[in-house]
Amino acid sequence: MLLGSHEVFTVTYMGWTGLKNGELLREAEENGIEVLLTGDQSIGYQQNLAGRRIAIVAVSAIQLPVLMKYLPQIVLAIENAAAGSFQLVECSGGDRKQSS
Repeated sequence: MLLGSHEVFTVTYMGWTGLKNGELLREAEENGIEVLLTGDQSIGYQQNLAGRRIAIVAVSAIQLPVLMKYLPQIVLAIENAAAGSFQLVECSGGDRKQSS
């Protein structure tokens, strides 16, 4: 219930692990997903969203303790998401860990 009344599925649960962004968006749309919540901030710039039935909400942090502080903003972005749109929710303190 962290994301309100929204039904949530992970990429892993759906069996979409390993799909590239374009394939992921297509598969999500074909399965009725309305909003993709992601930590990939560049997906909205790498993909042409014109004519898409899915909206993308990206977050600038992926650590749960940081995300918890921004749940109201994330839920609001999801609720206001329109098909073919991209929104970035800035989560200050959300420096990403870089793999070496």
